Amino acid sequence: MPLVPSSLVTTDWLAEHLTDDNLVILDASWFMPSSTRKPQQEWSEKRIPSARYFDFDKKIAEPSTQFPHMLPSPELFEKAVSELGINNDDAVVVYDTHGLFSAPRVWWMFKAMGHKNIAVLDGGFPAWLAGNNPIEKGELAAAEITVYKAAFEPEWVIDADTLESLLDDHSVAVLDARGAARFFGTEPEPRQGVRGGHMPNAKSLPFSQLIKDGFFIDKELLVNRFNAVSDIEQRLIFSCGSGVTACVLALGAELAGRKMLTVYDGSWTEWGSTYKYPVVK
Repeated sequence: MPLVPSSLVTTDWLAEHLTDDNLVILDASWFMPSSTRKPQQEWSEKRIPSARYFDFDKKIAEPSTQFPHMLPSPELFEKAVSELGINNDDAVVVYDTHGLFSAPRVWWMFKAMGHKNIAVLDGGFPAWLAGNNPIEKGELAAAEITVYKAAFEPEWVIDADTLESLLDDHSVAVLDARGAARFFGTEPEPRQGVRGGHMPNAKSLPFSQLIKDGFFIDKELLVNRFNAVSDIEQRLIFSCGSGVTACVLALGAELAGRKMLTVYDGSWTEWGSTYKYPVVK
């Protein structure tokens, strides 16, 4: 059984292990609501061999909420992952067609459900293509259904009320992955009815500052980015627009050696549209 060497693997590593037993590859591509691109259609037209499409936006998401792609219950996650043919002892590698954008969301989901052997492909599908690695297209044979069991780890996720109670707690740092203009409220939010600005005491750390040309920046630079906005012993809570790029920060923080990492799943879509929560500009 292959074990991922860390939470981030290279295309060379994946190419070397491509045909290993118990290795599952997931395409977690997702685009902003304003985009006309269709990620599942693109997956069917061109993908890493044997990659299965992981739909965290519509299918593997909590159905009983008004907010987009919220973390599903362990029971829903178990069912969906079992239908993808994934076992608890599988090594899972997740990629997206941006390079590094939505794949860390699925990495975080698996982490929250207790899966240890999970990694994101650095550089994503563009890096895979640039390396002249094999691709496939067309329909993929249905996976043999497994019996996956989640072991939910609640420290990976936080709700809005709990987060609000921690905003003045100096043992916590809230890091916002949105662009600086959205953070400071000088640029309107892309979703209607969502206020501009940020949470009291939150710090701005745009996810784009952790990435260069679709790859994570070097570990030393990652360490410096997080040290600039937080203390090493602080618990880090990550937020963004709708809980996707917050997971880029979570993965980057783990790569930088940080512990106590939590994602605010509802993120600014929930906070900015729920008027009982305070907003600063």
